[in-house]
Amino acid sequence: MYGTLAGALSGRKIAFDRQLYTATVDGRIVGIGKTIRIESIAVHYDLTIPPESRDAAERALRLHPEGCPAHQSVKAAIKVTWDATLHSGEEVIHLSSETLPAEDV
Repeated sequence: MYGTLAGALSGRKIAFDRQLYTATVDGRIVGIGKTIRIESIAVHYDLTIPPESRDAAERALRLHPEGCPAHQSVKAAIKVTWDATLHSGEEVIHLSSETLPAEDV
């Protein structure tokens, strides 16, 4: 998803510093009998963008899971969510797949 989002930002001509663009990932693993199963994956983005690119960046975030082959491959079996901290000028914006209206996810 990290690479897919970077591609979506680049495709929209959104300038961002690749050195400051980070993502951390948390996974929840549960035991099933004698084995384990990945139950959920949460991706946490931190990204700095120009203020004039805010709307396009928010749209890229909302839509990037649909263009991600890995997400599309596992979404039926593993709950995948994301959240983002966008730094835009003096603003810090927090977005999350969990708080978007259903039609946006």
